Amino acid sequence: MRITLPIILSFLLASIHGISFGQDADSAQIKKISDDIFINGTAYKNLYTLCKKVGPRLSGSPQAELAITYTKKMLEAAGADTVYLQPCMVPNWKRGAKESAYIEMANGKRTYLKICALGNSVGTGSKGIETSIIEVKSFDELKQLGSETIKGHIVFFNFEMNPTYVRTFMAYGESGIARRQGPSMSAKYGAIGAIVRSLASNEDNFPHTGVTTYDDSFPKIPAVAISTNDAIFLSKQIKLRMQHRVFIQTNCSMQGNVLSYNVIGEIRGSKWPEKIITVGGHLDSWDLAEGAHDDGAGIVQSIEIIRALKKNGITPNHTIRAVMFMNEENGGAGADAYFKNAKEKNEKHLFALESDAGGFTPRGLSIDVNENQFNKILQWKPLLQPYGLYEFSKGGSGADIGQLKELGAALAGMQPDSQRYFDVHHASTDVFESVSKRELNLGAINMTAIVYLIDKYGL
Repeated sequence: MRITLPIILSFLLASIHGISFGQDADSAQIKKISDDIFINGTAYKNLYTLCKKVGPRLSGSPQAELAITYTKKMLEAAGADTVYLQPCMVPNWKRGAKESAYIEMANGKRTYLKICALGNSVGTGSKGIETSIIEVKSFDELKQLGSETIKGHIVFFNFEMNPTYVRTFMAYGESGIARRQGPSMSAKYGAIGAIVRSLASNEDNFPHTGVTTYDDSFPKIPAVAISTNDAIFLSKQIKLRMQHRVFIQTNCSMQGNVLSYNVIGEIRGSKWPEKIITVGGHLDSWDLAEGAHDDGAGIVQSIEIIRALKKNGITPNHTIRAVMFMNEENGGAGADAYFKNAKEKNEKHLFALESDAGGFTPRGLSIDVNENQFNKILQWKPLLQPYGLYEFSKGGSGADIGQLKELGAALAGMQPDSQRYFDVHHASTDVFESVSKRELNLGAINMTAIVYLIDKYGL
């Protein structure tokens, strides 16, 4: 057949019309999902249950085990075809009685400090530790001071989160090294304790906990976080040479490993049930608060995907699997168990989506895919933009799903507005009342829409 200009134009118009018609149908379906979640959604109600009836859910705790029972029932109520538990061994770290710390001024006056033990830290013992304090603002400074200066003292890591970064997770990643590695790095030079400035974007009176990771090459020393306001105060006293000694007493301890579980709910695929789309968040939280944003929000949003697909009569082509990962905060045992099980069964993982950045208004997706897959996802931007999702960038996905890349899965992480996230992250302020029902639902709507599109069109 001779290819003429009118034929080419007709073909292009037909293709454009087909794309437009497909997007119109998808737009209508996503609007239906959105209306249903706004009117009938159960995410906010489920979050209330998780926060108020269960509470803090540190892995290995009785509350974490209670959360397993509750979320299993939530998945069943959402209409999952199958709900089951996946075993994993998790660390059993206990905070113990409330911590105490003060500085003793040269005149003998004591000023008490707002602190909390870092996750997985060893305790000081009942007598505590008391000595002079040395402030550092970088690891290079710590190295320069060396053992001659550091030995026998407490190191104060005053690593402020960079306020110039609009993307607050960039500041968290940059300053977070102090919390993760600071205690071991100071022990390397003979320190007997570590104080870490809380990873908070704003100045407040709440210490923010989080995990520290010990290097077995060095002694394990007690490590605490201090509120940003008290970090500023402490730094000022050091500069004025008005501070004399610091006392810290903590009661935390690691008590081996205990059996726990990931909670998994599935809708079986109608065409390719062997190909899996995973959505999830982590069920455990730190013990200072209810873990509403971190990561109760991701948990209930993942459950809502199951409910919304079922309620709206959407029969997926692939198996949709909602996973409540255990032990993300201080070990990652749930993610390891999920990956190991998937690898042993030779499962085929098409896509994985994680929500672990809070229940605030959704802004975008951080996507770990190849160029062709990225461009395909970008075509759906007009469908998602009406629901607040407009920023699509290449980057990491989430701690619990990252290993699935080895199995061929394309990965993505929800990126809500982060400006207020580090006001509550790992602090006692992370409670149910800090979550907006509409923002939480918008996140669930976008997650469901993404799953619907990938299930329909693949990657």
